[in-house]
This record gives sequence, structure tokens and C-alpha cells, in this order.
Amino acid sequence: MKLLVVGASYRTAPVATLERLAVAPADLTRTLDRLVAQPYVAEAVLVSTCNRVEVYAAVSGFHGGLGDVCAVLAEQAGAPPAAFASHLYVHYDSAAVDHVFRVAAGLDSMVVGEAQILGQLRDAYHWASGADTAGRLLHELMQQALRVGKRAHAETGIDRAGQSVVTAALDLTAELLDGDLAGRPALVVGAGAMGALSVATLSRRAAGPLTVTNRGADRAVRLAESYGANAVPIAGLVPALSTVDIVVAATAATEPVLTVDVVTQALDRRDPDRGPLVLLDLAVPRDVAPEVAGLPGVEVIDIDRMATLLADGPAATDAAEVGRIVTAEVEAFLSWLRGADVAPTVAALRGRADDVVTAELRRLAQRRPDFSDDQRAEVARTVHRVVQRLLHQPTVRVRQLAAEPGGDQYAALLRELFDLQVPQTSGVDSVPDVVETVDGRGPFGGADAPATDTDQPPTGGER
Repeated sequence: MKLLVVGASYRTAPVATLERLAVAPADLTRTLDRLVAQPYVAEAVLVSTCNRVEVYAAVSGFHGGLGDVCAVLAEQAGAPPAAFASHLYVHYDSAAVDHVFRVAAGLDSMVVGEAQILGQLRDAYHWASGADTAGRLLHELMQQALRVGKRAHAETGIDRAGQSVVTAALDLTAELLDGDLAGRPALVVGAGAMGALSVATLSRRAAGPLTVTNRGADRAVRLAESYGANAVPIAGLVPALSTVDIVVAATAATEPVLTVDVVTQALDRRDPDRGPLVLLDLAVPRDVAPEVAGLPGVEVIDIDRMATLLADGPAATDAAEVGRIVTAEVEAFLSWLRGADVAPTVAALRGRADDVVTAELRRLAQRRPDFSDDQRAEVARTVHRVVQRLLHQPTVRVRQLAAEPGGDQYAALLRELFDLQVPQTSGVDSVPDVVETVDGRGPFGGADAPATDTDQPPTGGER
């Protein structure tokens, strides 16, 4: 099995595309089940946040796995793969490990160094574990990625640049409101994790009074009480909007909550001398209808705008330091992976040796029926000791060699020399097609793909 990452993020896709690819919590388990039901996908973890949608998969072949993952993403988006293929990036094998570790370390975040992505990766991992779609390979990958992220924050100053997307968005808001949020009334729409982080951050910035609204009124009340804020029902959204300067929208709604009609009604009630109404849309799919940005007296900061305004990262020294940590951790993981790959071959070799010993002892018992039970037991122990000693050094050495770059050739050589049958993945009839662009080339020009076609239809065993 090899690792494959297929995804889209704020770097490669506009919000409109991310909206189509986004997977709501209610659909996560179904989508994960669809992924592992594909012929070339054995394991899957799905990360869907406001900034990225990524599939981490263990696949039995690059092209087959890519075709399978793209088919499920296309189904989720309700569009053919060609409609969004140019916005996807693909990483395979070692490049996939590097990408996941960089994401965990915050190097690929819109706010470089933000720690929120660690919680989002942890949630994605737990969800896949609960859905039983993360096997041994992805368990190891995700656990190590979380450790890498923690190490990056503990050993470097990478998070000095910004702790979350919320803090960065509020920094941009402050620039639009004379540089200070203190005393500015604010409304948070949504009481989930992002909403809670928004209320906490606004409270630390001395914004206020604070108001929280949510479709589930109980959650809004509990969140508001935790920070001394007010809670209003979602039916009171228009009056609440008319009294604030800052709105953070972070719901899980599939349709915009702040429509042109809603915002227009609020503006009609709002004193125009208050200055602009700043709407921070941190949701994917969008909570603020795109047309709202054209209303006079409104400033909309969404994911697309943040990506443009936050193009500069943290200090280069911090990023470089984290990069060195990631590089070392990737090599350590790949070394473990190469060693793990040879384990079934070593087990098969020892199993073959045990079969030979058992057959020879059976023949000896037929030829020398005069041997006592003690004599037969002593012969069996002696033969087993000889075989184990003969195999010990070669198997230890092959594990060591397999952990080095290019080490997979040693396992293949053992299988060839001893004609070992090592169980692979379940069989399929053909490799699914990969969508092509109009010029005949694959749509993933920047993909970290293998240099040659490495897809080999699996030949038996369990997936």
C-alpha cells in the first residue's frame, strides 16, 4: 500500500470550488465509506475545513487510487472531475507524507503557524477511526503527523505569526475600523468550534458588547454565558445585525445565512454614521451571500480575500526551523514504513522454513518409528534451533537494509528467491481512467506522481 493525498485548498481553489467539494459532518461517514468501497482504496481519512478539502488514502496503485478518489470527490461535488481537476493537487508516497506533516505543522495554513489545524486533523482522524476507514498505515501517519505538529509549536516560534484564522481575520477587521476593536459591538453567528473561538478572541480583544446567535438556541446560550455575552434567537438576526460593527459568521449551514435581503434590512435600521459593517465569513460553504459584498456600507472578508491579504508568512527563520523538523520526521517515518513493508515477507520466509521442518520431521517419524517421544522432541528442537539460527542474521539484516532508501528491492528479492506468496490486496479487473484535459495531458500537472506507471492490479488476499 502507498499513501496518496488528493485535495484542494485556498491556495489552489476559490471559495466557490471549495464549497462544492466540502463535506458536511452529516455526510462524512457516508463519504468515507464510499472511498474505501473503491477498488484501489484500502484506507481513507477526510479533512474538510474552511480552507481545505483533502483525502488521505492508502492505495494499491497511483493511477487507480487517483481515479477512485476523484470519482468520489466528483460525486460529492455533483460535477464531473474535469470541472474541478485543475484546482486539485496530488501527492504520492514520500511526497504525501511530507504534505501531511507540513499541514500538521501549520506550514500550509493560510495563517502560517496557526494551531487550529491540529485540532481539525485530530477530529478527521477520530472520525475515520470511528468509521473504521483508517487502517494501520493511516493510523501511523495521523498519529505521527499530530506529534510533528505539537513538536513544531513546542520547539519553534512558528505560532508567533498568528494563532488562528480568527485572529488574522480580526487583525484585518481592525485595519478597517481605525485599528482598534475595543468597545466595538460584535455578533457571532454560529456556536460551533469556530464560533466559540471567535467569541473567545473577540473577548480578549475587548470588543463588545458581544452577541451570539445560532440555529440551536441552547448552544448559543451556553456559549454566551461562558463569556458574559448576550444570546439572541436566529429569528432576531436582522435586529442584532443593525446594532453591531463586526459580524463573524461561522456556521455549518449549506446555504448562506447572511443574504442580501437580511443584510439590507439590517442596514436600513443601522445608523450610517457608525462606519462600515464588517462581515467576516469563515465558513465553507459560505455564510455570506457573494452579492452582499456589493452593498454600500459593507466590508466582506472571506476566505478568498484573506488568502490575498495574508500572502506574507511568519519570519523566515521560524518557517525554516519547522521545515527542518518536518524533513527529519518525514525521513524517520519513511524509514519505519520501509521496514514495515518487509515484515510480511520475513514472516512468509519463516513460515516457509517452519513448513519445511514440519514436513521433514514427519518423514523422519515414518522412517524411524523406533524413536521414543523424547528422542523425537529432541530432534525437533535441534532442527528448529538450526533453522532459526540460519535465518536470524539474514532476516535482521534485511530489515535493516529495507529501512534505507530503495530498500523495498530486498523484500522483492527474497520473495523471488524463495518463491514466497505474500498476501496483497483484493483483485480488480482494470485500472479506472483518470480524467484528461482537452490537450490530452493529465489534469494534475503539479502532482507528485511516480515516474512510471506503478499500478499493478492486486492478486488476492484481503484488503
